Amino acid sequence: MTLVVRAFAKINLGLEILAKREDGYHELRTILQTIDFGDELTFRPTQAGIQLTTNRTDIPEGSNNLVYRAAALVAERAPRGSGVSIQLKKSVPPCMGLGGGSADAAATLRALDRLWRLELSETELHRLACSIGMDVPFFLHGGTALAVGRGDEVFPTGLELDWPIVLILPDFGVSTAETYANLRLTKRQSELTLLQDFTWRSPSIRDGLGELVNHLEVATGEHFASIQEFKQKLLECDARGSMMAGSGSAVFGVFQDVDSAHTVADALCQSGLHAFATRMLPRESYRRRWLSSEGNQCSEEVKSGTPR
Repeated sequence: MTLVVRAFAKINLGLEILAKREDGYHELRTILQTIDFGDELTFRPTQAGIQLTTNRTDIPEGSNNLVYRAAALVAERAPRGSGVSIQLKKSVPPCMGLGGGSADAAATLRALDRLWRLELSETELHRLACSIGMDVPFFLHGGTALAVGRGDEVFPTGLELDWPIVLILPDFGVSTAETYANLRLTKRQSELTLLQDFTWRSPSIRDGLGELVNHLEVATGEHFASIQEFKQKLLECDARGSMMAGSGSAVFGVFQDVDSAHTVADALCQSGLHAFATRMLPRESYRRRWLSSEGNQCSEEVKSGTPR
């Protein structure tokens, strides 16, 4: 059996940094949202070992890759002779705050559990995901979720958001470690309540987008001006809200309808930016479309999420 799966990326509908923790991490609050843009992974069973290949020369293919690490963890629980060949087709660029590596790892956990018929519990899968990285647990389920703590405590909101967005992928990446190192906390925890309020505002939730912020934007150093320029371009094109994705450098804008999003994306491309229109991916759609097929070909439905 060959499994072909999609690993969908995410954006953050706001990100608030509360304080520095004793363990060296930051206490944060963020709303994570999967989007219809992602990588593709193909899994083929072999007699032994883990083989990982990618379509990019700048992506590691050994234990430094989260896919490999996820596969190794599941292999420890598989019967002797359970090997796998994994082909990773990357579309989500690294260092842009879209969670591509974490999404790939979560897809690997679920795919190998299915490929090797292990029937691991959700609790066990979540434990493995937490040991790989902070965003990985969210990608086991996708949709819209409130994340707190270090970002690894994830609570589904019950919202089913499928709003159109325009995503700008700059020609530069941003180091997550450097961004957090540059961060200077100025707000008290008691002032940071917007995201909790936001999660309870449906159906007027879209009207609150303009109030949301990503505190990491100010810590992007030399790239701050460019990121603000991208946001302003989207807002001038009637985006309901715009902000940087995660720790950057990707920037997104939320639009009222699909046609508007495509029109704006086309105009931005003509101006020389790398931009495309897509949409948010609700949890049920995320779960349904995670598995492309049990074979060598992907369905047309799943391929439709590829940016123009």
